[in-house]
Amino acid sequence: MRCSQRLLGIVVQNCPRSELVTPLKRISWLGLLITLLAAVAGASSKQDAPSGLLQLSKQNRVDIERAFTSDLVYTRTAFPMGKAGLSIDNGQLTPFGPALQQAIDTFGLAAQRGDLVQITGITLKDDHIRFEINGGPEKVSKWYQKITVYGPGGTPVPVKPGKPGADAAPARHGSFVDLHFETSVRELTVDCLKELLHPVFDFAAKSSLEAYLDTVPPMVQQAIRDHRVLVGMNREMLIFAKGLPTQKTRENNSGTEYEDWIYGAPPQDVEFVRMINNEVVRVETMKINGQRVIREEREIQAQMDPDATSNKQGDDSASRSSAGEPGGLPCSRGSLTSPTSAVPVPSLDRGPTETVNPSSRCACR
Repeated sequence: MRCSQRLLGIVVQNCPRSELVTPLKRISWLGLLITLLAAVAGASSKQDAPSGLLQLSKQNRVDIERAFTSDLVYTRTAFPMGKAGLSIDNGQLTPFGPALQQAIDTFGLAAQRGDLVQITGITLKDDHIRFEINGGPEKVSKWYQKITVYGPGGTPVPVKPGKPGADAAPARHGSFVDLHFETSVRELTVDCLKELLHPVFDFAAKSSLEAYLDTVPPMVQQAIRDHRVLVGMNREMLIFAKGLPTQKTRENNSGTEYEDWIYGAPPQDVEFVRMINNEVVRVETMKINGQRVIREEREIQAQMDPDATSNKQGDDSASRSSAGEPGGLPCSRGSLTSPTSAVPVPSLDRGPTETVNPSSRCACR
């Protein structure tokens, strides 16, 4: 009796075994081929479809890496060195204020406000993007630099001969900032990213002074432009306003250490600026005519921290956004603000008479 065969299966009725070998082999190979094709198609679709919150296209990712990698930019906040780094989450910069100063004291300072830094690496994760500056936080070494070979007498012998230190990995003094996302993002433009990174980077500044001025209140801005010292300034503000002193003295008065920064020399006015704990507490000016002017009353808030100001304004803007007012960030991420008040700009979506925060122009979704 002959064998009855169907597609995708075989029905056998009293069929000799010799007649079953060939069709069974064919079907087994066909099944294996279908399985392999299905696996390849599944892997390909999984690779093409991004997972996580950042569901960006391949071209979008390439554009972001091209736009930011090796870019020079001025900082709007201090960066702690090493693995500490900074984080922007829902428009809020962390750490800031005392926590940021503690991280800098622990790990060291990678960049001050107003410093020109280079973005040396970009890593796109499922829910955040990491921007590394000045080489990033970690020191990378070659595999043979992790091996130590000891010769006679316990003397270390280099694994690879050559100049001492020639192959040593350069010490990195960089840092990073992680930009986090809370909702799904399918497209992220370069301009949008620049606005989201505004708490830490100033892409529009043309000088260190311009970038720094944007992080301090208007009163301090004007004093720095006029090269005036205000009681309550910190060390950074003083240097931007007057530069480094011609002379500096350090003394101790009843257990309190202080520094006197001296600017000028006769026959010009001479200014003595006293610093205690990174704050200007006294300004004494000796004029050419012999007049002596002393200012000790605080003129601005001591130890003003633009990061803390920025986060406070971010909380206010976030509450306004949740109430339905304009100014919220796209991607449902809350609001992004700068230490200084944002300049109103015409809204293209809400009509020419209405104003919104510049960050609302960010067109990521």
